Amino acid sequence: MERALRSAGISIVFQDSRLEMAYAENLPAHFQDLFRPGMTDADLFGSAYGEYLHALKMKVLDTGLATTAEIEVNVGGEMRSYELKVERASERDSERDSHGVLTVLSEVTETRHREKVLKSLLRELSHRSKNLLAIIQGIATQTARNTLSLDGFLVKFRGRLQSLSNSQDLITDSSWRGAYLFELAQKQFAPYWPETAGSLPIYGINAHMTPNAAVHLGLALHELIVNSASFGAIAGGAASITLNCREAELNGRRAIEVTWAEALPDKTEIHEFSENSFGKTVLERVVPSSMNGKAELKLIPGRIEYSLLVPETEFEILKRA
Repeated sequence: MERALRSAGISIVFQDSRLEMAYAENLPAHFQDLFRPGMTDADLFGSAYGEYLHALKMKVLDTGLATTAEIEVNVGGEMRSYELKVERASERDSERDSHGVLTVLSEVTETRHREKVLKSLLRELSHRSKNLLAIIQGIATQTARNTLSLDGFLVKFRGRLQSLSNSQDLITDSSWRGAYLFELAQKQFAPYWPETAGSLPIYGINAHMTPNAAVHLGLALHELIVNSASFGAIAGGAASITLNCREAELNGRRAIEVTWAEALPDKTEIHEFSENSFGKTVLERVVPSSMNGKAELKLIPGRIEYSLLVPETEFEILKRA
């Protein structure tokens, strides 16, 4: 019997009709040290549960209906959870036709911990999903406002959704911890980077971005590379682009500065984003505000320069070149 209880990881406690404990088998060490025949639930489980368990077990005695309860006990400074299955039973070795209460005790600490972690993850997933849906809704609305035809809308909207998808792939692969800047840039650049242009020109610190920063920085990089492939250096056959990341300061606090520099084929050209362009809005307003950063887009003769300051709350430097 005792070996079977140990194998099953459960304990049993029998109480007589006065709810005084008569015997127990395979109690956890903490309870075993406390157990004495004749003690009550308050003596074994603590006064906080004494009255509650007494009322519950008296009801089982009166009705004969089994029930369950759960308690938390401080064991060596750690809260441990136990499930109690309570049913009416005959007194052992009793010559009289009297009944008592049999309690089957099992520890569920790890199970409850996993449940709490799962609930927390589900809440976080719900929160992130709502944020992502809000971003998609904003992209759809702004893309529609700045597109004259359905075909044009579909091309731009699909590209921006793919940008979000690329960023989300990296975030998901890291168990929602975020994404490294270099890998994020490579994901965004790869569909548009000419095969003849060699390796992607990414330099500096490979900072690890938070999920929020990764999603929005991915959008910024997408707008820059698509613009280059449509109207800028890549479209002109000169993949003269560099992306760099260095340590910086923002409002007196630690930050990183991510910079895009694009040399246009025509050294005299001043490239113009449309004033109501969603891409320009993303770069100058949406991305910096989403991470409490600061951005500047410079359109000067023969060059496009974009600078984004990211505060320390949105990145970590886990490894250096």
